[in-house]
Amino acid sequence: YRMPAPETPVPYDIPVVFEDEDILVVDKPPFMATMPRARHIVQTATVQLRRSTGNNELSPAHRLDRLTSGILLFTKRREVRGAYQTLFAARQVQKTYEAIAALSPFSTPVQWHSHMTKTPGEIQGRLGEGPPNAHTTLLDVAPLGSEETAAYESVHGPQPPLGRYRLQPHTGKTHQLRLHMWESGVPILGDPVYPVIFPAEAEDMNVPMHLSSVRLEFIDPLSGKARDFHSRRKLMA
Repeated sequence: YRMPAPETPVPYDIPVVFEDEDILVVDKPPFMATMPRARHIVQTATVQLRRSTGNNELSPAHRLDRLTSGILLFTKRREVRGAYQTLFAARQVQKTYEAIAALSPFSTPVQWHSHMTKTPGEIQGRLGEGPPNAHTTLLDVAPLGSEETAAYESVHGPQPPLGRYRLQPHTGKTHQLRLHMWESGVPILGDPVYPVIFPAEAEDMNVPMHLSSVRLEFIDPLSGKARDFHSRRKLMA
């Protein structure tokens, strides 16, 4: 086994949203990958939570991009892992995201349908010709007030009028929401890949991308109960 290279600590906590004997639901911070991969090994939600809980069977039922924050569900026991992973793989979970971007007068709701591809090893995904394989609903857009706008400008510098976008993906293509926002003329504030790829060494963990999974809704595959989990994390953190 190779020794992991030194990693910059992610300067955010991982609040627990819900826990029972089968699942652990947390509010993942930005800059923390879901699982170990490439140069991100220790500073991942899976490793950090296994260490803090002492449970080495803890396993994510789905994934969030490293730069995306929000609700992330882990199974606590090997015996229940398949039931929850199947739930996500079968798209039986309704996911709601929020993003901050330049305010645009969309007449909501809007359906976005595109053909997306992403080549392993390349940073950006692509939009191209072909049958739509990525589907997103833009539920609504709300303008930010002056105080909220000032808070974002304190991090990102002067901005045009900003809005809060509420999104529901119906498919799970890599970078789907980021690509759909960019394609629609409103790239997500703080996105280091769309439209311009910033060098990795320029990353500043005090300047996050403002995309968060704020809600997960599903019928529990074991109990049959309706589950509804909400993020309490502000997009500025």
